[in-house]
Amino acid sequence: MNEELDEVLASARLAGLGIDLPAVPAPVAAYLPAVTSAGQVFTAGQLPFVDGTLAAVGKVGAEVTADQAAGLARTAALNAVAAAASVAGGVDGIRRVVKLVVYVASAPSFTGQPAVANGASELLQQVFGPRGSHARSAVGVAVLPLDSPVEVELVVEANAASF
Repeated sequence: MNEELDEVLASARLAGLGIDLPAVPAPVAAYLPAVTSAGQVFTAGQLPFVDGTLAAVGKVGAEVTADQAAGLARTAALNAVAAAASVAGGVDGIRRVVKLVVYVASAPSFTGQPAVANGASELLQQVFGPRGSHARSAVGVAVLPLDSPVEVELVVEANAASF
């Protein structure tokens, strides 16, 4: 991957996709949506909020299908990008995506966590191009805050000028 050849700004990619970066969702407890350390941005877990409302509740493989959950992971990833951008000087202050973690509230027999996580991964690659390729974990869990089906965390590298 040659990052120097990818000159397209993330803001232009978002516009081309017809996506507006959402407002950073307000924390549901005592934490910050994102913090910086040593040139990186770490987001708190982001849920699939749309206009302040959780887009769905329930377990994937029971009340929520894998396809629905992939869409919810995409929404949560967009919220994570917004959180990272809020401390990186905007979405164009994000140099590259380093790590994605997707938690999937799973019914006991559900084993399709990687396919759900693809919803988030594909969004990051659409927004950041080659700089959106990342390391990833897709983790099945019993329950998530507010009975959310998915939760997404990001680690991104910020441009030096962002701090």
